[in-house]
Amino acid sequence: MRPAGYIDLQVNGYGGVDFNRDDLSADDLHRACRRLRDDGVQHILATVITEDLERMIRRLRAIAALRKSDELAQSVIAGIHIEGPFINETPGYHGAHPPDAIRPADVDAMARLLDAADGLTRIVTLAPERDPQFRVTRMLASRGIVVSAGHTNASLDELDGAIDAGLSMFTHVGNGCPATLPRHDNIVQRVLSRADRIWCCFIADGAHIPFFALRNYLKLADLSRSIVVTDAIAPAGLGPGTYTLARWKIQIGEDMVARSPDGSHLLGAAITMSASENNLKSKVGLTDQHCRQLLIENPAKAIRLAV
Repeated sequence: MRPAGYIDLQVNGYGGVDFNRDDLSADDLHRACRRLRDDGVQHILATVITEDLERMIRRLRAIAALRKSDELAQSVIAGIHIEGPFINETPGYHGAHPPDAIRPADVDAMARLLDAADGLTRIVTLAPERDPQFRVTRMLASRGIVVSAGHTNASLDELDGAIDAGLSMFTHVGNGCPATLPRHDNIVQRVLSRADRIWCCFIADGAHIPFFALRNYLKLADLSRSIVVTDAIAPAGLGPGTYTLARWKIQIGEDMVARSPDGSHLLGAAITMSASENNLKSKVGLTDQHCRQLLIENPAKAIRLAV
């Protein structure tokens, strides 16, 4: 396809390649980057999710080292998004993140993760209520790293405190939370009430957020502060089948939606950026320029990436 220049801030894997594998190879990374570029993606943030800290460190080091030796990977991978391990461990909020590896935020552990990523970290997703006195948030913000809330049940006061400390984004609004929530005071409503102060990221596959709800959320958050990501896992760009995401064995059906083995919750997405754009136009009613804003311009602004 003709390159569209998409910028995707949350990619766990692509084209059959899982970035959270312990044995990720140079050929794997190159193959995923080639497939992304062929599918119109200009830049991504390779995303590493919650695991045992030492294992996360090894995975971050591997991505950084393999990228350094591959010209295409350097062009496609604009940086790394570390999602976890400092998130809310409560069932429903941790999603695909293994609860036994989730831990409270601490500066020393965060410093080790940043060091392993070799200066490539652009976004860190954490739960504000698991970051005592917002120390890690302040540390990251002081280094120019985007701090994003996600897999969180932060109260409004905790969300405000984190924003004051430097938090500037929310990861996949409407996801990373239980399917059933209090009808008014819930994390979706809280973050949308603060959308004028942070970037709001959304998945546009119709499964993570029904299209009618996405339309409402985009109106509340405003297109000028909204970003569309894929949260892509290995099957993205391929078709239905059985794949892995970190510890999970998952089945992708004809609808290209990844669910846990018991069907209780979603495990990332298999949608592409071009399919997201088609959905935004045909299901949400956005224009070409609106789509460019959500899929290219705003992601670049959020991580201060020149395009």
